Amino acid sequence: MLSFPIIAFAFGGEQMLLGFGQAPDAARLAQQYLFGLALGVVPALWLQVIRNFMSAVNRPEPILWITLAAIPLNALLVYLLVYGKLGLPRLELFGAALASTLVNCAMFLAGFWFATMRRPFRDYHVLADLWQLDWPFLRQLIVIGTPISLASLMQYGVLSAAALLAGLISTSALAAHQIALQITVITSMIAFGISMAVAVRVGHAVGRNDGSGIQRAGLVAILLGTLIAALLTVAVIVARFEIAELFVDKSAGDADATIGLTAELLIVAASLFVTDAAQSIAAGGLKDTRVPLLFVGIAYWLIGFSLGYVLGLKIGLGAIGIWIGLSIGTTIYAGLLVLRFHLLASRRALRAVT
Repeated sequence: MLSFPIIAFAFGGEQMLLGFGQAPDAARLAQQYLFGLALGVVPALWLQVIRNFMSAVNRPEPILWITLAAIPLNALLVYLLVYGKLGLPRLELFGAALASTLVNCAMFLAGFWFATMRRPFRDYHVLADLWQLDWPFLRQLIVIGTPISLASLMQYGVLSAAALLAGLISTSALAAHQIALQITVITSMIAFGISMAVAVRVGHAVGRNDGSGIQRAGLVAILLGTLIAALLTVAVIVARFEIAELFVDKSAGDADATIGLTAELLIVAASLFVTDAAQSIAAGGLKDTRVPLLFVGIAYWLIGFSLGYVLGLKIGLGAIGIWIGLSIGTTIYAGLLVLRFHLLASRRALRAVT
């Protein structure tokens, strides 16, 4: 059901981008990609459910192997469909998105097979009584899930809004912004995995009323995530020019300027790797959803986006100013979440003792 509005937005992407003042060529190319990507929304959401289910029962291995197999398959399909190899039509950006959609479908089918046919997953009967909705439980999902969804929408929305600001500066600034964003997303995947693990561990500790277990799981996960993020920060700063060159066609007229700007953005982006890891890990496990939603609005939008707009477009720092705002917003959000987690975990630990 949630896929319908997502697909509708994707089909109207070009008009929305033009309405936000983006370059017509960039909006047209984005629409080509969105057409192909919209087809894969449903299997992507279904796969996310299966991934979370397997993680919750402490058996994430099938999803790991499915994902590892999907990476080279996706790369191959992108190459074949973008450039029209082996007799296939040349679909360019639409082909790249279509490849991701096909891989999402294949990943879902593989995950679905594991969830329904293989032990221990089939013992849970995940599709039993599929059409007999448990209304009280559905209400609980909505109450807990709606603030999480809104917080995620606002968190990722500020990144999209930052891209719109970069597009108002220049196409080169937009390209550099997207490269820095891709690297940030890639590095955050490790912290995202740790956050899923800690959500499971904290949830189990809550279930057995183990206050010290909640604190221990959260602290260890935050320390591990920040350590890994710190190492990735150093690696990205050292290799920032080489990373930029991987994304940019050196034969393009503005290639050197784009590579130079990307390298500068990666230095600023690297400043938020640690705090982004901390906020991702501190967010899960305690069913605390409404207060973090408030934190997102304050840290990312009221402070981060506003500061990025002023620094980037009013003061004239360009894309660098936008990323400074994002970095400061992420740092404030991470600090608030870590303090919030510590406060709630301490309260539970005291209640467990008494």
